Amino acid sequence: MKIRFDDRVVIVTGAGGGLGRSHALAFAARGARVVVNDLGVSTLGEGGSATPAQKVVDEIIAAGGEAVANYDSVLDGEKIVQTALDNFGRIDILINNAGILRDKSFHKMTEEDWDLVYNVHVKGAFKLTHAAWPHLRDQEYGRIVFTSSASGLYGNFGQANYSMAKLGLHGLAQTLALEGRAKNILVNSIAPVAGSRMTETIMPADVVAKLKPEYVSPLVLWLASEANRDNSGGVFEVGAGYMAKLRWERTRGIAFGLANGISVEDVARHWDRITDFENATHPASGQEAMMDMFANLACN
Repeated sequence: MKIRFDDRVVIVTGAGGGLGRSHALAFAARGARVVVNDLGVSTLGEGGSATPAQKVVDEIIAAGGEAVANYDSVLDGEKIVQTALDNFGRIDILINNAGILRDKSFHKMTEEDWDLVYNVHVKGAFKLTHAAWPHLRDQEYGRIVFTSSASGLYGNFGQANYSMAKLGLHGLAQTLALEGRAKNILVNSIAPVAGSRMTETIMPADVVAKLKPEYVSPLVLWLASEANRDNSGGVFEVGAGYMAKLRWERTRGIAFGLANGISVEDVARHWDRITDFENATHPASGQEAMMDMFANLACN
């Protein structure tokens, strides 16, 4: 099976370098028409330049592909979507990739550090996706990939703002996967590890050089392809040639009798059982997660 994107239109944010550039080039090489969005700011979200996005567009066109540059902030998501409509007449795929870092330990973090990271990662992804959503629903086709992070999944020292944003994106993706499925809109998240301007600030240079973004893009293309007809609402770790899907895990827990109430001593006495992951379960939805709670109510 050959995966192609002929006649599909893709928006890739933060596509002037790193992962975004890799995704844009990969989509274009397989027939997609690409909107290369990049504001051209620093990793701190400062400045701005048209050069990064235009350079990627020039690469795509030189290779025989179709692409157009867009220099709007992701907070102006409707303008980015309009660029796709004006140039290519439609939008099929969104790759929410744009991001910045404002790393500081929490006691040193300013409200500006928090807001800037939130605005680029979360509100920007919301604005773009919200602008595209009616078009995807009307045509009953769409593929969306959000860029989460291990920092969001596991936490990371000095990245309270970034961790908040990255796990928030996966939460958004899970709900959009539920709302979009009936309209053939599939939504997933990736937690990538790749060499970029952001990772070069926290990893040795030789490691960054080996963590090629091109090792991540094949998964993004699969999730965004028409051939992917079932996978939605997932989060995938990917990097250095490794790919894996994650899921929530829960202990068997304990159901207390309710007739006499529950004391903190009851919790302490049964703490080992509450936290024992042997024979763990894997609830796949909020409804499934609450079944044991409501079963306990019914027994009491």
